[in-house]
Amino acid sequence: MTRIVLAALTVMLPFVTGDFYVNLASQALIAAIFALSLNLLVGYGGMTSLGHASFLGVAAYICALMTTRYGLGHGPAAVVSIGGTTVMAGLFGLVALRATGLGFLMITLALSQVLWGLAYRMSNVTNGDNGIAGLTRPMPLGIPLESAASFYWFALVIASAAFVMMTIFVSSSFGSSLKGVRDQPRRMAALGFNPWMIRWITFIYAGFWGGVSGLLYVYYHKYIHPTSLSITSSAEALLGVIAGGSGTLGGPVVGATLVLLLKNYASAYVERWNMLLGLVFLFIVLLMPTGIIPGLTKLAARLRGG
Repeated sequence: MTRIVLAALTVMLPFVTGDFYVNLASQALIAAIFALSLNLLVGYGGMTSLGHASFLGVAAYICALMTTRYGLGHGPAAVVSIGGTTVMAGLFGLVALRATGLGFLMITLALSQVLWGLAYRMSNVTNGDNGIAGLTRPMPLGIPLESAASFYWFALVIASAAFVMMTIFVSSSFGSSLKGVRDQPRRMAALGFNPWMIRWITFIYAGFWGGVSGLLYVYYHKYIHPTSLSITSSAEALLGVIAGGSGTLGGPVVGATLVLLLKNYASAYVERWNMLLGLVFLFIVLLMPTGIIPGLTKLAARLRGG
């Protein structure tokens, strides 16, 4: 019953609130897709990454360049953008998966920082610190997405599809093997599985959905800047995954929304809002070490038992 009410409120949001909150909800949906894609690596694969913003930023840049410089329509540009990002994820995986644990984290961070530096230095391509502006939104099925409500529903459809597809992925037999590789890689190898290949496929799939979030990101802002590739973007997503509950499907959505709300509201009143975000994260870790969603689930179970 609760899920039905939440779903109804989500769909009806543009009818009951103003454009500011609708736009905020659109940003939350984009952040949720990004966090869910990172959660495939962190929560289900045991691969903590600090370079996931690479996929969001590269997808956004490719789309911006294809539409502004090369005159492609939004449809072909989206295909090229997602395809290019997915291929890049495959290549990055070949490099990053040579290590595990801290080594994997540092390699993903290094690759992301290389792209971030190139986005600043290659000003003839990316326009450097000025970014690429003057972008437009697509018109799927001839429906303009310029209004806050229309873009919100568009983002909601994509986010719902992403949630369903990632749920199927982690609930499948492949998802079970991924969890097995996360917990007992040697035992899985002894049983005939290929842990490296399982991780590599997951890395590519996570990069694909990271690219989807990048497309929505550039559609929403109609602007792209090198900061989208920065370590801050990756860290905020990772913080959302851990705070909400890694290894769950609802956790990254809640965590990413929480980070977004603190970023938008706290920054208006507190100059060092990152410090407040750190305090909130510390509070969550102390009270709910496994994250908000697992913590609330355990609390509800205790209350029912009591």
